[in-house]
Amino acid sequence: MAIIPQKSLFGWENFNYLGDLERLKLVLENLPDEELMRTLERERGNGRDDYPIRAMWNSLIAGIVFQHESISSLRRELSRNGQLKILCGFHLMQDPTASAYSRFLAKLMEHEDVVLEIFNKLVETIAELLPDFGKDLALDGKAIETYANPLAKDADRTPDGRRDIDATWGKKEYKGKDKDGNEWSKIVSWFGYRVHLLADAKYELPVAFSLTNASTHEAPEGRKIIRQLNEEHPEILKRSEHLIADRGYDNEKMITMLWDEYGIKPIIRIRNMWQDGEETKLLPNHTNIVYDFEGTVSCYCPETNVKRDMAYGGFEKDRGTLKYRCPAVHYGIECKGRGSCCVANSIRIKMDVDRRVFTPIARSSFKWDNLYKMRTSVERINSRLDTIYGFEEHYIRGQKKMNLMLTLAFSVMLSIACGRVRRDEEKKLRSLVKAA
Repeated sequence: MAIIPQKSLFGWENFNYLGDLERLKLVLENLPDEELMRTLERERGNGRDDYPIRAMWNSLIAGIVFQHESISSLRRELSRNGQLKILCGFHLMQDPTASAYSRFLAKLMEHEDVVLEIFNKLVETIAELLPDFGKDLALDGKAIETYANPLAKDADRTPDGRRDIDATWGKKEYKGKDKDGNEWSKIVSWFGYRVHLLADAKYELPVAFSLTNASTHEAPEGRKIIRQLNEEHPEILKRSEHLIADRGYDNEKMITMLWDEYGIKPIIRIRNMWQDGEETKLLPNHTNIVYDFEGTVSCYCPETNVKRDMAYGGFEKDRGTLKYRCPAVHYGIECKGRGSCCVANSIRIKMDVDRRVFTPIARSSFKWDNLYKMRTSVERINSRLDTIYGFEEHYIRGQKKMNLMLTLAFSVMLSIACGRVRRDEEKKLRSLVKAA
């Protein structure tokens, strides 16, 4: 916490902070920001101190906690809310100017590595408080639109604080089937950035993230985030068992890296990259066993040519194989060709047949479906970024400033979670809105 040593005026030093102010106090108490404060104060030295560093920092955090969409909105709140002003560390007669905030944000962007360290320390803290934090990870990309006008190709790209010279156009395609079984697709495009977020699927809290321009592909950036997590928080990656992601991260390099290097089981929705009209492929070294691109393994009866789905029998880690049982044996159904079938009771399929299709948890299993449903956790975090933390409609220009504000927003999320756990209030772990 950026502690303010001053005394309050008008005898307010002993008032009880309730409701909204208590929520801010909870965040400030759990932010490991002392290194940043000392760094900024050393740089200021004996210079003008019209608006103290710690007060400016606390008020910026207050703007996030109280969901102010702009610095102007925050300044208006400070001007009329004496309790908030004192809690942040200002005197009652101090009203920080817009230019003071601009200079302060610029200074924070010069020390983005120190600000990011606050986020990383909070990740370490929550991992210590919650022993199963990171067991189930979810990965997703989120579009953040910038409301600046796109620049012409030959435009001057000198930074001026008004235009967004870093944003690019991006697009994402969504596919599915309607209730009648008809396939549909939708392409969404935006001008701005893309957040790649790795989150804990149980607690719905950020673990690692990166911000790129909108045109950056998800799968390569996803691999970078995993390696980044291994460098910064290897203890979290060691306890991870599953990583859940949508089709944007379907990539053989991603899948093999997760399992071969880190022992994490990938739960990644697959894209159909087979040739048009190719519904199944024959399993190597078998004459009547086929599989489709979603990992469903089926057999054909040698006598009647009836196709039946084989029963999933589990993953054999030592062999690197998935086991499938004969449907006649498993379900107790009659099969006229069982005597001449090459499958006696079961077969083993090596993952190397197709690493995208055959993963440690079979795509055709109920367990895979149940785990994939946990991906909605990272979608809810993305939704909070829009609706609660103000990234749906914002006034942020430039990638450095966008990255700074994202780091602060994620740090507030984790700071609240740390405070809730320490107060034994895990039911309100993710709540920014409920009173502390």
